[in-house]
Amino acid sequence: MNVMRLDADQLLAAVEELADLLTGTVHSGASIGFLAPLDRAAAVAWWTEWAAGVAAGQLAVWVAREEGGRVAGTVSLAFPDKPNSRHRAELVKLMVHRDARGQGLGRMLLDTAERAAAEAGITLLHLDTETDSLAERLYRSAGWTRLGAIPDYAASPAGVLRPTTIYFKQVEATALTC
Repeated sequence: MNVMRLDADQLLAAVEELADLLTGTVHSGASIGFLAPLDRAAAVAWWTEWAAGVAAGQLAVWVAREEGGRVAGTVSLAFPDKPNSRHRAELVKLMVHRDARGQGLGRMLLDTAERAAAEAGITLLHLDTETDSLAERLYRSAGWTRLGAIPDYAASPAGVLRPTTIYFKQVEATALTC
């Protein structure tokens, strides 16, 4: 697996593959902000909109490609725009293709985002994930701290309201700061 950070042009070039990953993830039941069935055109449009955030430095997006070139996973960091919150970032949209699950790719993507955050001077990461999901096991095993759960926070892909759990992780910044 090759994990690389995408710039805005690279994201736009990969938008079709990312849309396939997004629709497959939603259709397999993962709660990542979309309802099923997710229209492929809507997935393409969503990723296309993210390119502006990448270009503006508000988002960082990584993809994991298999040796054959297929996008097998992705993870992103969202950076706040307020001066009092530049020390933190939100981990968002960690997705692994259903055929690549259970092989450590989720952990590899998570480690990549954590390392990049530390290199950027970020000292605090946070995320939310569906309570009792497979993703929770990944975050707990990677040393994330469970803050608590919010009932009926978001609808699952099937449209059922589900609780979400908030996690955070303090990371040691490795960048030189002035």
